[in-house]
Parts: sequence; structure tokens; C-alpha cells
Amino acid sequence: MIDLTKIAGFGIAGNFAHHLEQAGESADFVDVKVDDENAPKGIFPFYLPTFDGFIGTYPISSDSIVNVEGESLQMEPEVALLCDVIYKDEKVTQIKPKAFTAYNDCSIRRPGAKKISEKKNWGQNSKGVSLDFKEIDTFSSGGVMDYYRIASFIKRDGKLIAYGEDTQMLGYSYFYETLIEWMVTKFQSQTDQGPLEAIGTYLKSVDLPETFLISIGATRYTEFGEHHFLENGDELFVLLYDTRYENEEAIEKKLTKGETLHHSSSLLHQKVIEGSK
Repeated sequence: MIDLTKIAGFGIAGNFAHHLEQAGESADFVDVKVDDENAPKGIFPFYLPTFDGFIGTYPISSDSIVNVEGESLQMEPEVALLCDVIYKDEKVTQIKPKAFTAYNDCSIRRPGAKKISEKKNWGQNSKGVSLDFKEIDTFSSGGVMDYYRIASFIKRDGKLIAYGEDTQMLGYSYFYETLIEWMVTKFQSQTDQGPLEAIGTYLKSVDLPETFLISIGATRYTEFGEHHFLENGDELFVLLYDTRYENEEAIEKKLTKGETLHHSSSLLHQKVIEGSK
């Protein structure tokens, strides 16, 4: 069993075309410079063990999301990578993904928030991670992840509704070697600018953790997902499925009936529960 309370958590912003626009967050990055227009915008922290501040609160749950009164929450279906990390001279030099899982980078839509992290961790049960991690044979073309797709649904009033577009994992703007190279560079060089933070400095403050959980970007929303916030009692599903064994139609039928998915799938199933400020 993986003890996620001891693992540093980071997310990547803008690694799926048009997601930031749908989420109303593209304006936050207008002054963030990128060398490649297709590149993600940056990396943000959502949890750092022992960190002095709200990011030090453990936010992960595999079964529930706390809905804060007066706030607007949206599910963000993603892939999360469990990675070994190597440093040299207190800087990240290698990131080695070893497993992947379904992830809900649930976000509060807070216009005017200064940092992305302020929308990502509002206390316990504000993030979702499936405990059904799948081993990565090779994080490169030709590996098992080539066959996977990402799907997400919300069950409301007994009806299952697609929340994010069903998307192939290879649809990420940056993936495999390109993503690794980009992440290493960002951990070494990202500064405190606009909505981003100096994450390398943060790592030093928590004694250079050697394992990261990195969510690599949310998929695009369906029309329903883009225009509907979460409500108490909603059931949320994020799943990664191997197209050699499952397909979108079969998955919807199984989730509707409460049937078990193929063992190759990674499923996150959460319920939205009432919380308070």
C-alpha cells in the first residue's frame, strides 16, 4: 500500500488544448512566457508534507470531495504519475514515472486568486486519487499507456452524465520524454510569477522528497461539465481504461449498473459531501 501522506503532490496546468479557456483560467496566464505555444503553462503544488502553510494539509481522498458552501467546484479528470525523483546539488535532475492512476484535480473557481494552488487545496478531501495504481512498463511510445483513454462521469439524480470528453492518453500536449524533459526544467527554473510559484525553493524547504505524485493535466469538458458545478450528493467517476479490453459504451453500461470494470482499468469513485468554510 502506497502511503500518499509522505509523497509530494504537484499538478501541471494547461497540458490539454482549450481546457484553461473552458475553466475560465486562461487570463491568469496571459503574462506567463512559454517557448512553445503548445507547452503547458507551469507546475503548481497541491500538497507538500510538513510544509508550513495550507499546502501542508493532506487533501487526498479516494472516496469523497468536500463541497465548500458558497464556492463553485468542478471535477478535473486527469492522469496522475507516481514518480521517483533524483537530485543533484539540490536540484531535480531526473523524474522516473513508475505507476499511473485516475485522478480528480478538483478545483474551486475563485476569480482573482493569486496562485493556482489556492484553488487546489482547501483542506481535507479536496483531491481525488484512485488507489488502483497501474505499473508503467516504459514511459515512452510503445508502452502500455499507448492503449489507455481517460473518461469521466457524474451521476446526478440517478442519471450518469459524461463530464469530461473521452480522450486518448496520447492526446496530452506534452507526454512521455517531452513531458519529462519539460518537468525537470520547470522544477529547476520556475520562478514566482503570476499564478506560478518557485517550486524548487519549496522542495528545499521540505527536505527534497524523493517521490512525487504528479497530475499531468485535465481533459476538456463536455458541454455539461463546462457549465455545471458539483452539488452535494453527486457521484464522481474518473477512469483510465485500456482500449484492448474496454470501450466507452461498455463502460457507461457497467457504471450505470454498478458492475465491475476490467482489471486493467483504474477507477476513482467519489461522492460530493457537504462542508463549511
